[in-house]
Amino acid sequence: MAHPQGKYADFEGLRGQAVALRRQGLSRRQIRDRLHIDNNDILNRLLEGEPAPEWTKRPNAKDDLRDRARELRLRGWTYDQIQLELGCSKSSISLWVRDLPKPERRDLSEQARLAGRKRWEHELAIRNEERQRTKSAAADAIGELSDRELFLLGVGLYWAEGGKDKPYDRREIVAFINSDPGMIEVFLAWLDLLQVERERLRFAVMIHETADIAGAEQYWADLVGADRSAFNKTTVKKHNPKTVRKNVGDSYRGCLVIKVLKGADLYRRIEGSWYGIVVSVREADHRNRA
Repeated sequence: MAHPQGKYADFEGLRGQAVALRRQGLSRRQIRDRLHIDNNDILNRLLEGEPAPEWTKRPNAKDDLRDRARELRLRGWTYDQIQLELGCSKSSISLWVRDLPKPERRDLSEQARLAGRKRWEHELAIRNEERQRTKSAAADAIGELSDRELFLLGVGLYWAEGGKDKPYDRREIVAFINSDPGMIEVFLAWLDLLQVERERLRFAVMIHETADIAGAEQYWADLVGADRSAFNKTTVKKHNPKTVRKNVGDSYRGCLVIKVLKGADLYRRIEGSWYGIVVSVREADHRNRA
């Protein structure tokens, strides 16, 4: 149906038709073609206040980005941080979040400290992983020790950590002291290899007075599998208020002293074996140089 020269004269009647078609679910293009309206301004006036049907609404591809940007802004992120995270422009971010409160502005030095701490924590995690991997590989490479290997290890261990005679003070006493439980276990295994009876062993704890003395005594007794009657009186070190101690905490249990009764002959064997090791090394070095 064509409109005469004054085809828009009956505006209200034409509006009634346009509204009816709109409510039937027609699009603007369909209404324009149906009523032969070639003026967009007139069409806008005819449909003023009438919402478009749902099927004509196009989904907004940025809705998800907008929601995410608002979420990050509420968590205190800056425009720069949101832009890096979402890859959208700052102008879009500004439009999306402009009604939200601005995050508190952190002092630049504080931001630098936080960033530095995060980098350091990441670096420490990598180092710790490498450290554990290296330790595990080294432990697996040891395998089972032969009696000879354990013997040589024990001689070196004693000469490093055990009591030794001095030219001015010949005692020939076997006394070993250490705070490392693993060292204590290896030393006891070495004494077993040399067939030193456990009845010949005497133990003593040396510890700082501020530590859990009773707990430490029980710990060492359990580790060596000895009755408390095999322990001599604990040596307690007095506290020096001018000293800042680092050996504190639950893991601090002082040191354990192991003495072998009637150990003069054993001491001579240890000393002789050590000198034998030294001579062997010297001769090997001499052959390599030749």
